[in-house]
Amino acid sequence: MSKRAYFRTGLFAVLLMAVALLVLAAASAPARVQVVILSTTDLHGNIYPIDYYTNKPDGRGLAKLATAIKQARKDNPNLLLLDSGDTIQGTPLEYIHNKRNNAPIDPMMLSMNTLKYDAMAVGNHEYNFGLNVLQKARREANFPWLSANTYKAGTSETFYDPYFIKEVNGVRIGILGLTTPGIPNWENPQNYSGLEFRETVSEAKKWVPILREKERVDLVVISMHMGIEEDLRTGELNPSNVPNENAAVRIAREVPGIDVILMGHTHREVPSLVINGVLLAQANYWGKHLARVDIYLEKTGERWRVVAKSSRTIPMDDRVKADEEILALAKPYDEETQAWLSRVIGQSPAELTARNARFQDSAILDLIQRVQLEAGKGDVSMTAAFNSEARIPKGPVTVRDIAGLYIYENTLVTIEVTGQQLKDALEHSAKYFLPYVPGKRPSDLVDEKIPSFNFDIAEGVTYDLDITKPVGSRIQNLQFKGKPVLPTQRLKLVTNNYRVNGGGGYTMYKGAPVVYKSSEEIRELIIDWVERNKTIPPEPTRNWRLLPQ
Repeated sequence: MSKRAYFRTGLFAVLLMAVALLVLAAASAPARVQVVILSTTDLHGNIYPIDYYTNKPDGRGLAKLATAIKQARKDNPNLLLLDSGDTIQGTPLEYIHNKRNNAPIDPMMLSMNTLKYDAMAVGNHEYNFGLNVLQKARREANFPWLSANTYKAGTSETFYDPYFIKEVNGVRIGILGLTTPGIPNWENPQNYSGLEFRETVSEAKKWVPILREKERVDLVVISMHMGIEEDLRTGELNPSNVPNENAAVRIAREVPGIDVILMGHTHREVPSLVINGVLLAQANYWGKHLARVDIYLEKTGERWRVVAKSSRTIPMDDRVKADEEILALAKPYDEETQAWLSRVIGQSPAELTARNARFQDSAILDLIQRVQLEAGKGDVSMTAAFNSEARIPKGPVTVRDIAGLYIYENTLVTIEVTGQQLKDALEHSAKYFLPYVPGKRPSDLVDEKIPSFNFDIAEGVTYDLDITKPVGSRIQNLQFKGKPVLPTQRLKLVTNNYRVNGGGGYTMYKGAPVVYKSSEEIRELIIDWVERNKTIPPEPTRNWRLLPQ
C-alpha cells in the first residue's frame, strides 16, 4: 500500500469515528421541542375590524386575528388555539343574531370553527341571551366549551367538559377551563337556571392533580374567564370585584402543577407576568391583541420538562390586514346588522354627547332616565354613562346612535326602596371619585380601580355630590319633589337587572321588593320611545351637581 493510500484509509477511518461519535452524542442528547399557544379573550362578537357605533374602522376583531393566526400556523402547524370567553355577546352583530335571527349558525362559532380553535372557556356574557341561545352556539362549535367549576345544581356533575387534552409535538397538554363564579351577581336567574358556579381556587386544586396524575399530562394550561384580582404593588383587592370574581393570582400562588394561565374577563392587556413560576398572559379585549405563549421542553426519560417559557401580546393595528375568508363568512351577518343600525327613528334639535356625562347632568343620559321612568312607572331612575363616546347628532337619529348610547343587553326592573337605600346607592356610586385635591379637575380625581359603568346617576330626585366630603357623606341635599328624602320613605326605583342582582357592588338593592320587570332590553325601550316621540329633548334637567366645580 502506498503512503497516499494509507493516508486516505486512515483519514476515512477518522471521519467514520467522528460521524459515529456525533451520532452517539445526538442519540444521548435530550430531545427538545417548542409548543406554541395562541390565546384570545373577550372577543364580544367582534369579527369585522369596525366600531359599529361610529361605523368607522378599528383595530379589532376575528378577521384581523385570523391573519395573525394563519401566519403563526405556517411556522407551527400544530399549535394550540384557545379562547377565554365572553364570545357570543357584545356587538350589534351578535345582538341581531341572538335576538332577531338566531336560525343561522352563530357567526362567532362559524369563524372560530374555520380558524380551528381547540377549546373555549365559558364567560359570564355567554348567558346574556339565555340557555337556549347558549346551548345552540355551543352545539355549533367544533371545539369544546370548558368550565370545570360550572355544575348541574346540587350534583357533582359538571355542565361543560372540565378539561381538554391535546398532544402537540409529542407533548401531552391538559387545558383546564374556569369561569368567574360571579354570574349570579349580574345575570337574570332564568338565564342560568339549573346551574351553580363554584369557587375556582378549590376547583383548580381538584382538577389539576387529575390532569397531572390520572391523565399524565406534561403541561397544564388554564384557560379562564377571570383575571388578576389585586394590585400587585400593594396586594389590595380590586374594590369593584364581587367575591371570588377574579382569582388568577391566588390560583398561581396556591395551586401547584400549573404551567400557564391564560386570563380574561377584566379587559386588560397582560403581555407577560410570572407568579410563583406560573406564566400568566391576557390578550386584552375585542380582538385588539393576540396573546402568544412559547414553551420549550426537554425530554428526560419518559417525561418532558419545561426549560423555558415566555409570552407576549401582538396588536391588531393598521399593519395587520383583515383576513378575506373570515370577512366573507361574516358578510351576511354584517349586512343585516348595518341595515338595522342605519334605520332613522327620530330627530334631535341639537348634538348630544356623553363625553362629560359623568361630571355634569346631560341631556343624553336624561333620555335614558326619561325612558326608564316612563316604562318602569318609577319615582327615581338610576343609570350610568356606559359609553363616554356616545353621541346623538343634530338632525336625523338612527338606531346606531341609540345602540352606541346603551351598549349592554340589560333589562328594566322597578324595585321598592327606602330613602336610606337610595342614599346608600348614591354614596356607593360616589366612590368613583378619589378624595378632593384643590386645583384638580374632577376628571383627574377618578378612581381607576372602579369601572366607569359602575358610576350611577339618579333622576327624579335632586342632589349634590360633594367630593370634598369623606366617602359615605358625599351626597348632600337629597330631595324628592322639593322635600328632603327621609330614611324610611318608600320610593319606586327603576334600574337595570345587572344592578338589582348586585352588579357593581350595589348590594343595598338585595331583597328589595320587585314592582315591575320588563323582558325587553332597555336599548329597545329607548329606540321605541324615540320612534314614538320623534324628538329628543336637548336640555338636561340639571337635577344633580358635582361639587366643587
